[in-house]
Amino acid sequence: MPLLVNSVMLLMLLYIFYKLRAAHLLLYDLRDQSRSDHTSLFRQLEALQGLYAELGLRNSLPPTRGWAASPDFLLELTRHARSARPLTVVECSSGISTVVLARCMQLNGIGKVLSLEHDPHFAAQTRDQLRRHNLQDWAEVLDAPLEPHLWGDESWPWYSLNLLPQRVQIDMLVIDGPPQATRTQARYPAGPMLFRRLAAEATVFLDDAARADELAILERWREEFPSLQQSARACEKGCAVLTKSI
Repeated sequence: MPLLVNSVMLLMLLYIFYKLRAAHLLLYDLRDQSRSDHTSLFRQLEALQGLYAELGLRNSLPPTRGWAASPDFLLELTRHARSARPLTVVECSSGISTVVLARCMQLNGIGKVLSLEHDPHFAAQTRDQLRRHNLQDWAEVLDAPLEPHLWGDESWPWYSLNLLPQRVQIDMLVIDGPPQATRTQARYPAGPMLFRRLAAEATVFLDDAARADELAILERWREEFPSLQQSARACEKGCAVLTKSI
């Protein structure tokens, strides 16, 4: 009997030790996650401050959390647009990036943003923001409902290009849509649909490039469009940059 009691006590002590160790490790994970979150938040605040400084906006920008583009990605777009001075910028999905890029065009004194938007509500919101910042002459939100496009044996819901000028030469392409919930690799069609319209030395920016879907898309594009050189920028959600060689 004493042996049984001792065995039970030992098992209880081992169980308590196991639970304490698990709690200890969890606390370390929470500490590390908290540090990572604080560092990430600080970087986004720095990028947002840099964005306001470079754009010199009088009115505040829309929120940059949730589905919206992050400040560090927007800052990458701003710096490229200000230095490269693109004549035609095309966006897949409208929003805060439309306002930011339109302001870049205004500061450059040249260029136009054409933003494909499938959701009428978001399109109206973006147009309101453009008017609020007096940028409506520098960007146009194109109503582009998602419609089926066929490649091989697969159907892809992607933007209608009926309102995009047929002969447009794209100097800067920003891909931040359609939403991931549309289907797997939802942003893949931007390649076969728009890359042939890229101007010489054009640059493509892909947001959310750290996600598995976007990584798979980049691999497909690497095989199908070898003339586009791929690189990455250190952004919160991932940022891939594709550059067209001459």
